[in-house]
Amino acid sequence: MDRGRVGSSRAMVWLAAGFGAVHAVFSLYWALGGTRLLATVGQWAVRLSEEEPFLAGAGLGFVALVKLGGVAVPVGVEYGRIGWRRMWRALCWIGGVGLIVYGGINIVASGSVLAGLIDVEGGYDSAAMIGHALLWDPLFLLWGCALVAWLALSRDRSAP
Repeated sequence: MDRGRVGSSRAMVWLAAGFGAVHAVFSLYWALGGTRLLATVGQWAVRLSEEEPFLAGAGLGFVALVKLGGVAVPVGVEYGRIGWRRMWRALCWIGGVGLIVYGGINIVASGSVLAGLIDVEGGYDSAAMIGHALLWDPLFLLWGCALVAWLALSRDRSAP
């Protein structure tokens, strides 16, 4: 594989890691009791953190660890620091496509609600809808796109 393609694949894996790290850091921050931007996830998250702080912290801590794994594994695979390369790449394909689908669907859904194309009976949580349409779900989509781009660019090196 030529150096330009290796450089491009490494740029994509680091870009994916950056998008994933933003998600992971906020999950960890909320797990430790932080509240900034928590309302952009939904009032259910705010209520849970107020009423059941241990449960919210444990759940968000677990989510943060999963996201950090989703950040670290592709970087480790790219640099040859993790064994079972083919298995991890297959899981990264599933995760990348899943992030694209999840982020894309939620951007369209929340954007449609905000644009008035979908009428929500009883109203909706404005802060959460804006957070999902403009912040969290675009980050999921970008994370997935960068992950899939890395996988495609590094395909030649995926053989054992």
